[in-house]
Amino acid sequence: MNILIADDHALFRDSLRSLLEARGLNVIGEARNGREAVDLARRLKPDIVLMDLSMPEMDGLSATRLISADQQEVKVVILTASDEDAKLFEAIKSGAQGYLLKNLESEEFFALLEGIGRGEPGLTPGLARKLLLEFARPAQASGPSHDPDALTEREREVLELLVQGITSNRKLARQLGVSENTVKFHVRNILDKLHLHNRAQVVSYAIRNKIVDTV
Repeated sequence: MNILIADDHALFRDSLRSLLEARGLNVIGEARNGREAVDLARRLKPDIVLMDLSMPEMDGLSATRLISADQQEVKVVILTASDEDAKLFEAIKSGAQGYLLKNLESEEFFALLEGIGRGEPGLTPGLARKLLLEFARPAQASGPSHDPDALTEREREVLELLVQGITSNRKLARQLGVSENTVKFHVRNILDKLHLHNRAQVVSYAIRNKIVDTV
């Protein structure tokens, strides 16, 4: 797993690099601000960007939006000290695949990181509950154009399982009786048809708009 660290504190970057490399992960670059993060992500093609929120020149949310729009194969994960609900909600709307707090225990951090590598949302149970409660509120009329009617019956089945909390490719494949590659194909089609960036956004959109039965 190739990782890019984006944080304006040199001491934190050094510590995080050492921690990641001790686990056999490859840190391919470090950015001191959001603008550098966007440039390095485009140049180095990391699997994951660990993105701080508060940085000079360009903040983490702006950088996340640019990377997610330009390179959908790169997973941006917010790694921050801020547990503000508004920052969490905005990060997921901006395309982040996860939201991790800097006070996490290392074992939980690496477990979540491994899940993100498999395509699972990187959220602790507490943050996931906050997210679902927020996005379960009635949707506003404005926003990007989505087309839930374009989903096939199988894609709706995948979406229903995602809403139920079955988010890993392995578990989805077992539940549906198909290969993990087939699951990835269906998920990619769902994202494309709904014009969304990641599974967390898909789940929140499906709940808000009552696309699947959540009872």
